[in-house]
Amino acid sequence: MTKTIAIAGKGGTGKTTIAALFIRYLVEHRLGPVLAIDADPSTNLNIALGVELDETVGDIREDTLDEIQSGSNLGGMSKPDYIDLRIQQCLVEEDGFDLLAMGRPEGPGCYCAANNFLRMSIDRLARSYRYVVIDNEAGLEHISRRTTRDVDVLLIISDPTMRGIIAAQRVADLVQELDNRVERTYLVLNRVPQSDDGSPVIIPELEKAITERGLSLIGIVPLDPVVARYDALGRPLVEIPPQAPVSQAVEEIIRAIDGLI
Repeated sequence: MTKTIAIAGKGGTGKTTIAALFIRYLVEHRLGPVLAIDADPSTNLNIALGVELDETVGDIREDTLDEIQSGSNLGGMSKPDYIDLRIQQCLVEEDGFDLLAMGRPEGPGCYCAANNFLRMSIDRLARSYRYVVIDNEAGLEHISRRTTRDVDVLLIISDPTMRGIIAAQRVADLVQELDNRVERTYLVLNRVPQSDDGSPVIIPELEKAITERGLSLIGIVPLDPVVARYDALGRPLVEIPPQAPVSQAVEEIIRAIDGLI
């Protein structure tokens, strides 16, 4: 059975870093196959994974809308078969994982029919994988619009600030409006400073805010300078050494999610 993990949070919290290291762990431990879905319009998960990207689902959606509105016969193919073919064409296939980028947001047209076909096609595709990891945007657009499949585990990424916790709560509140499309929701604190002995430094007021808002904290990822260094050099984040603190923290989170592996 496919297990779907979505990673969300406000911009700049390090969602893509967590997603990339999450995918690397599943691939290196041969727990896959893994389908990585980049659902953030900024489309940079491929950079973190070190792969090239030529086309996105957003491109397919625009083309499909044009085809549907023009009455095209889609080369003699049925609409589901046409969408399946186009999805396969934009799928980036790598050793241990495949990548599908959702791409640009919708334009001014009516996308109901196109999105419906896309959702069904992505669901069919996802059944071929043991894990689906979605690097989402803060608004959870693709989940709320049902253009990606139901989610088993949602990780809300926050920085160690009160504003970050408030934003995380808003994401958690949005999840409650999605008609039970998300089974379990957890909070991850990212870029947390460390004391001299290596323990995380979280102010008591922040811990209290997390508890009062009913957020389930499953892991803490330290502020690791290796991430900034790799970003500055343009190196794929999946090349960060496994012994680096950020890598170790993500592995601990994966192992802490009951029934995931």
